[in-house]
Amino acid sequence: MHPALQAVLTIVIGLGGCIGYFWFSNQLLDKVLFPPRGPNIGRNIRRAEMIRPWLFLFPAIFALGLYLAYPVVATFWLSLTDRNQGGAFVGLANYQQMLREAKFWEAIRNNMLWLIVVPAASTGFGLLAAQLTDRIRWGNLAKSLIFMPMAISFVGASVIWKLVYDFRPIGQEQIGILNAFWVWLGGAPQTWLTITPWNNFLLMMVLIWIQTGFAMVILGAALRGIPEETVEAAIVDGANPFQIFFKIKVPQIRSTIVVVWTTITLVVLKVFDIVLAMTNGQWQTQVLANYMYDKLFRAFDWGVGSAAAMVIMLLVSPILVWNVINARREMR
Repeated sequence: MHPALQAVLTIVIGLGGCIGYFWFSNQLLDKVLFPPRGPNIGRNIRRAEMIRPWLFLFPAIFALGLYLAYPVVATFWLSLTDRNQGGAFVGLANYQQMLREAKFWEAIRNNMLWLIVVPAASTGFGLLAAQLTDRIRWGNLAKSLIFMPMAISFVGASVIWKLVYDFRPIGQEQIGILNAFWVWLGGAPQTWLTITPWNNFLLMMVLIWIQTGFAMVILGAALRGIPEETVEAAIVDGANPFQIFFKIKVPQIRSTIVVVWTTITLVVLKVFDIVLAMTNGQWQTQVLANYMYDKLFRAFDWGVGSAAAMVIMLLVSPILVWNVINARREMR
């Protein structure tokens, strides 16, 4: 079948299925289960109206359960089994093995370092960019350039930065910007991505470069939402620009800063593409997601790999729940 025709049929079947589901489910609710007639008409109408929203939510709930809840349960079960024993239940043996591996603790240590540096740097640079770009004539162009990396995939950004850190032997022309600049200063070219522990910070630069644009857009909107009266009152009272920024503006957008910080933290906890594309976890740059990938798809050790996946989920979940609670509080 021609791909275009297949796409059209998929759309028609999908839309037809959705329309059919909602029509038949509402007919069942109104005509069979709780018809608006008879001696219990009032009770039937109330019950139908209570159930109707769930009819619309059911497809989404089913999809989330199928594509989110089921994989979590299945991964947890795999973390308690051993593939080499035909999927036999082994309890916490995979977790114990994982905790004995030096690479796991290297991944934990590096993830903690990423968590300290990347959210702080991305949020700080984003806040600085949001404040400064509103003060210059070509601010919109600057914002576009800063936000542009958000449109690049993590792998694409990794390839770009790998060229920045590129190394050529002494005597050859350096095509990597960093080595070209270093040689211009009089130094010898370096294999930057193999130099520990600085190679971790060089990898972090890629994610900071990407996430700064996101932070700038969100924080810029928050800064523009600050009432002008408070800033004008501070100016009248003799506050200088630094005092206005740090004592007037930042406190009023503190909740937005926290949301941006935690959102970037979630990205950091799942960082994988950058490490895989640039170092593959070598030279002490391993992170949890790459460790999980190595175990699952290279060593084919689904027990330890699934255990690593559960660790990532346990680290991400509290921050995700806190973000949801904080968002609901803000909406109230």
